[in-house]
Amino acid sequence: MDSPTSMSSDDSMAARVARVRQRMDAACARAGRAPESVTLLPVSKTFGPEAVREAAALGLRRFGENKTQEIRQKAGPLADLDIQWVMIGHLQTNKAKDAARHAAEVQSLDRLDLAYALQRRLQAEGRAIDVLVQVKTSPEPSKHGLDMQAVSSFLRIVAGDCPALRVQGLMTLAVQSDDTAAVRACFRALRELRDRLRDENIPDVRLDRLSMGMSGDFEIAIEEGATEVRVGSAIFGTRTYLQAPL
Repeated sequence: MDSPTSMSSDDSMAARVARVRQRMDAACARAGRAPESVTLLPVSKTFGPEAVREAAALGLRRFGENKTQEIRQKAGPLADLDIQWVMIGHLQTNKAKDAARHAAEVQSLDRLDLAYALQRRLQAEGRAIDVLVQVKTSPEPSKHGLDMQAVSSFLRIVAGDCPALRVQGLMTLAVQSDDTAAVRACFRALRELRDRLRDENIPDVRLDRLSMGMSGDFEIAIEEGATEVRVGSAIFGTRTYLQAPL
């Protein structure tokens, strides 16, 4: 795995984080929202422990990862830090054991077999974790997530059958497009779905959080109601894959 190189003080990680936060604050101002209403989740996938340690020195403590293998590889060298690992990538059921053992949160819960696998593994670990339900708002076949029409029944089943999964909200990936209206429509669809689901008052389900927006579109996501943005390259720099991704 690769680590970012700082060529000058202006390109230091501290400067990059500051610029991201400035952009977040400006987006909040445009939307009439308080800056503290949006959380930054740095995404450290493909970057090594040294990059995470540098980010932690700036006060960041929660890190998003796409693969449980990377969480395992980084958790040991960073065991001296109070870090929470957040699983944001597509999670296979055969990786539920690793997620249940190492992740503080899973934001990509998108099917019942995964929910049940996590429930079994979490019971064995004696743990409960926060989860977000991933919803498909983009027409792209490559994007994962529940169909919007299926989310209500899914939430009811998870709340009833999987007490180790504390549902806190929803997550989505917007369409990858230069058409900002299309990107905005994905984020707006998730917020409007969340509002409808809140009216259903589903027992034991909280819908306070909307995780949406990445380095290229997080400002639009904030304008549409995101409570958390997942930012990787704008903080850590351009990713270079020197080997096949884990």
